[in-house]
Amino acid sequence: MDISRFTEYRDKIVRSCSQVIVGKDDVISLVLTCFVCSGHVLLEDVPGTGKTMLLRAFAKSIGGDFRRIQFTPDLLPSDLTGINFYDQKLGDFRFRPGPLFANIILADEINRATPRTQSSLLEAMEERQISVDGVTMPLDEPFMIMATQNPLESYGTFPLPEAQTDRFFMRLSLGYMTREQELSVISRPSTADIVNSLSQAVTPEDTAYVKENYRHVAVSPDVAGYMMDIIEHTRTESRFVAGVSTRGAIALYKASQVTAAFGGRDYVLPEDVRLAAPHVLSHRIVSGGGARSEDTASFVKRLIDSVPVPLENL
Repeated sequence: MDISRFTEYRDKIVRSCSQVIVGKDDVISLVLTCFVCSGHVLLEDVPGTGKTMLLRAFAKSIGGDFRRIQFTPDLLPSDLTGINFYDQKLGDFRFRPGPLFANIILADEINRATPRTQSSLLEAMEERQISVDGVTMPLDEPFMIMATQNPLESYGTFPLPEAQTDRFFMRLSLGYMTREQELSVISRPSTADIVNSLSQAVTPEDTAYVKENYRHVAVSPDVAGYMMDIIEHTRTESRFVAGVSTRGAIALYKASQVTAAFGGRDYVLPEDVRLAAPHVLSHRIVSGGGARSEDTASFVKRLIDSVPVPLENL
């Protein structure tokens, strides 16, 4: 395994996307980590922080097809998957594919759609296929969905149940830029023009290589045990009604491997686990008393700090 291909891949993507999204290299790296692990992203943030532009820039950087879906209460599952319609010229039914037949998809304000439509999207995320009129069709690869939620406004929304949020690989937030960064953004040319001027930064062969070979990054028994210590603490912590699932443990393992590879190593350190864990685990925990996502994330960080870090035999 050529570990330099991972660092070059990360640097090219981050350099390309940072032309559009200023000062958020860490979030871009985390989105890229989800992409390499074939996971999906739940992005919770206030409107106007650049969520759409981030994903458009990411799609152009990897050379993928991009689609944006605005979720509303009247959106139907067929609006996502596509429909069979009668073509009068052919005298037969033809399939018209929906927006899910793309590489990178932005599901904007997913909590505004009905549970039926949410379930249709989440099934496509998990199975990477859709069924229309009894016919199953595979979705394009690579395939990643970034779903957004507005954490401030809950009127007229259908919150995602915990069993569905668990299907997202990471929960992220862009947040506001610093004053200097924002001054540079508001005085520059249109962000849409910058996105349109971006060129493909990596080849499909590069993408296939990193998605296939990150699994060869070594995880020592001590580090794997450290991961399980964190997972088990979430299941015994009194503040939490339910801890992290086995799906979450697998996601943490994969994210730690990719984090190490992007750091130029073919082995995982506890620091890689600590970096990935808050983003991978916090949305998978059910906290009592209706705690906000920010509170849950802070609980998880304190919990991670309380778990002893292995210092030997790494």
